Amino acid sequence: MPRLIETSTRIRAAGTKEKLIDEYVGNVDTGTEGVNIAIMHSPVGWEEPGQCPDFDEYTIVLNGTLQITCQDDMMDVSEGQAIIVEANEWVQYSTPYEGGAEYVSICIPAFSPGTVHRDGE
Repeated sequence: MPRLIETSTRIRAAGTKEKLIDEYVGNVDTGTEGVNIAIMHSPVGWEEPGQCPDFDEYTIVLNGTLQITCQDDMMDVSEGQAIIVEANEWVQYSTPYEGGAEYVSICIPAFSPGTVHRDGE
């Protein structure tokens, strides 16, 4: 039977400034381990530690620009664009540009603190 998710669960993210995550599906909100679906609200100047997660991450930028740094490259993902970062690939997300960014993140399997493997942990 279909299951209505009436509201998200607000989560505070790791990083240099406060980024807010509204999780709709995942370990925190619905107890779903197979997928995580969340909207990220990232301010200008936010940067998270680099990570090498055990999950694939699919990101769609709704507004603003998200900067992605990977092992050999750096790229900007702007409004209306998307990016796929495969599991076990080192990546760092940031929003260095005015206005920050708002984006949808889908992780398969679902994000969990034990599977993200942030630098320094």
